[in-house]
Amino acid sequence: MIANTSHGAGAPLQKRLRNVGVFAHVDAGKTTTTEQMLYASGRIRTLGSVDAGTAQTDFLDVERERGISVRAAVTRLEWGDTLINLVDTPGHVDFLAEVERSLSVMDGAILIVSAVEGVQAQTEVIWDALCERGLPALIYVNKMDRIGADPEGTLRQIHRVLGANAAPLQAPCGAEGGFAGVAPLAKFLDGGGGIASEEEGLVLPSDKCLRADEGREVEEGWEVEPYRTLLLEAAAEADEELLVRYLEEGEIGANELASRLPELTRRRRIVPVLFGASARGIGVRELLDGLARLLPCPSGDPTSPLAGVVFKLEKDPAMGRIAYVRLYEGTIRNRDSVHNQTQELAEKATQIRRVEGRRSEDLGILEAGDIAAVYGLSRARIGDVLGAEAEVPGGKTLAVPLLTVQVEWPPAADYMAVVAAFQELADEDPLLDLQWIKEDRELHLKVMGPIQIEVLTELVKSRFGLDVRFGAPSVIYKETPARTGEGFIAYTMPKPCWAILRFLIEPGERGSGIVYRSLARPERLLESYQNEVARRVPEALQQGLFGWEVTDVKVTLLEGEHHVWHTHPLDFVVATPMGIMNGLAETGVRLLEPMLRFRLSVPEEFGGKLMNELVVMRGEFSAPELHGERMEITGTVPLATSLDFPARIGSLTKGRGIWSSSYAGYRECPPDVHAERARRGVNPLDQAKYILAARSALS
Repeated sequence: MIANTSHGAGAPLQKRLRNVGVFAHVDAGKTTTTEQMLYASGRIRTLGSVDAGTAQTDFLDVERERGISVRAAVTRLEWGDTLINLVDTPGHVDFLAEVERSLSVMDGAILIVSAVEGVQAQTEVIWDALCERGLPALIYVNKMDRIGADPEGTLRQIHRVLGANAAPLQAPCGAEGGFAGVAPLAKFLDGGGGIASEEEGLVLPSDKCLRADEGREVEEGWEVEPYRTLLLEAAAEADEELLVRYLEEGEIGANELASRLPELTRRRRIVPVLFGASARGIGVRELLDGLARLLPCPSGDPTSPLAGVVFKLEKDPAMGRIAYVRLYEGTIRNRDSVHNQTQELAEKATQIRRVEGRRSEDLGILEAGDIAAVYGLSRARIGDVLGAEAEVPGGKTLAVPLLTVQVEWPPAADYMAVVAAFQELADEDPLLDLQWIKEDRELHLKVMGPIQIEVLTELVKSRFGLDVRFGAPSVIYKETPARTGEGFIAYTMPKPCWAILRFLIEPGERGSGIVYRSLARPERLLESYQNEVARRVPEALQQGLFGWEVTDVKVTLLEGEHHVWHTHPLDFVVATPMGIMNGLAETGVRLLEPMLRFRLSVPEEFGGKLMNELVVMRGEFSAPELHGERMEITGTVPLATSLDFPARIGSLTKGRGIWSSSYAGYRECPPDVHAERARRGVNPLDQAKYILAARSALS
C-alpha cells in the first residue's frame, strides 16, 4: 500500500477524514467488501462471513440469520494517515430508505457492481442519486472470480446505462476461475502489479501479475492494453490539457495523470473503476488506496455555529435513544445543549460515542465533518436538523413505499405492547408511516416489498418478543383532480361558529405533489386563520373520493371570511376538509397507479414467452437487446400487475432469468381499473355528520 501522504497525522481532522458510503445492488458483495476493508486496515483481526452471520456490520439478529443487510451500519477504520467513516448500506430495494438516508450524509461513494450480473435497476437508482447530489464515486467491479464474470462487458454497460466516463485504473488479470489479481495502471495504486514509471505515467507490466491471495507471481494471457487505452481516453475526454497532451504525444505523463485524477474524480469528470474478488481479498487494498487518494475530505469549521442532521436512530436498552449525527459545522461536546431546528426544542447531549455493532467507545466530542452517535436526544427524529438548516444539504426522495399492510396479532397478545413496538420502529424508519386507528384497534404500515414484511415479522419477534403477522399487501394508489373546479363551504351553523372558504382546485403536473397558495384578503380573513387553512389542506387531501391520497393538485384559496364575534380558530380546522372535499366532488378524480422501471435479462430462448408475460402485465418496453446468448429487455410495468412476477420468473426461465426493478413514479390508470379504500373517519362530504364528529357530539 502507498499511504496517503498529502497530509499527516497532525493535519486538521477534516483533511484526514473521508465519509464514504458503500452502495450496491443486492448480492453484489457489498458487506463482504466492507468486511475485507476492515480486515485489511487492521480494524478487525478475524474475517467475518455474511453466510455464517459473523460480519462486523451485520449486527442485528435478523441480518445474521438471513445473510442480508437490513440497516445501514457505520464503522470506522484507518488507512495510512486517512480516517474513514464507512457506511455499509443494504442492497435490497425493500430497504432503499436506509440507502437514501446514508446518501444524504456522505461526501463520496463506492458503488459495487457484480462482474456477473452487471448494472441492475438498483444500481441505476443509486447512480442517479449520486449524480443528483453531485457525489464523486469509485466503481468497484466485484466477483471477478465467478463463472460468467465479464469485465469488458461490465465496463461497456457502465458507459451505456449509467452514462459515466468510466476510467479503469487497473487491468484485471484474467477472469472467472483464471482471475489472478489486478495490474494497476495508475501510479498510486501499487497492489503488487508493477512499478510506477515516471516517464510512462502508467504501470505497464508486460508479463507478470502478483496473485494477491498467494503472494506469488504467475504468468497469464491477460491483456493490459484495452484497459490502458480506456483510461487514457477517459482522462483525455475529461480534461482539455490532457486531451492536447494525448493527441500530440499519445501518452500522458505519470506525475500529471496522478496529480489530476483526484480533482477530476471529485468534479465527477471521471469515474475511476477498480476490479477485485472480495471473497478472496483480491483488489481490496487497492480499493482502499483509491478511496484515500481520490475521494474528497469533508468541509466545515469546528468554530462555526452548529449545523448537523440526524440520519439514523437506534435504541440502547440502558441509555435510550441513540441519534447518529453528521455534523457539517460547529462542535458538540458532552453535556452541550443542542438546538433541534426541526422541532424547535433543545436537548442535552449526555454522551458522544462511536458505536460499531455491539461495541462502543466514548469520544466526548463531535466536530464538523465527522459522524458519531449522540445520546440524550430523546425526542430526535430521522431527518431532524440540528442548528442551522441552511448548511445541511438536501436531495430528492428515492424510497417511496408502494404497498400498505395491516398488522395482525393473536387475541391473547398485548395490544398496547404491539402498538408501542411499532411506534418505536416507525421512529427509526419514518417511511413506515404508522397509522394507528384507535377506535377500530387497527395498525397499518407502508412498506417497500415482501422482504421488508418478512424482516419486520422477525424483528418484532427477536427485539420485542411479540408474535405478529401481516395481512396481504395492497398497492397504494393515489388520486388527482380530473379537471378544474371550485370548492365552497359556509360553516356558520350551529352557532357559535363562522368560517367561509372558497377554493380553486386544479390538476397539477405529474409528480408535482401539492401546490398551495392564498389570494384571500387579510381584512376579510385574518392571516392567522389563513395560516391555519394552509396547515390543514395537506391533511384534507390525505383521503380523496376513493379513500386514497390526492396528489398532483394545485389548491388556491380564492377568498375567505371570518366573523369578529362568532369565529373560533378551530372553525377553520373543521371547515377546510369540507371545502376541499366539496371541490373534489366538483372536479372528479382520476386514479393513479405506481409504476416500476425494470430490467429483465434472460437466455434468448425464453425471450418470446417473457415478452408475452410483460404484455399481459400491461408492460411497456423497447426492442430487446442481444448480448451474447442472452436477451435484455427494459421498460416499465404497473406494480399491481407484477407483484408476483419476481417469484414466478425462476420457474418461467428454469432459474436463469434475472429481474430487477425500481420505482418509476405514478401514472394514470386505464379506465377499466378501479381501486377504492375504506375511508377512515367521517367523510367531510357528509357535512352534518362531519360537524357533529368534529365537535365530539356524534354518538
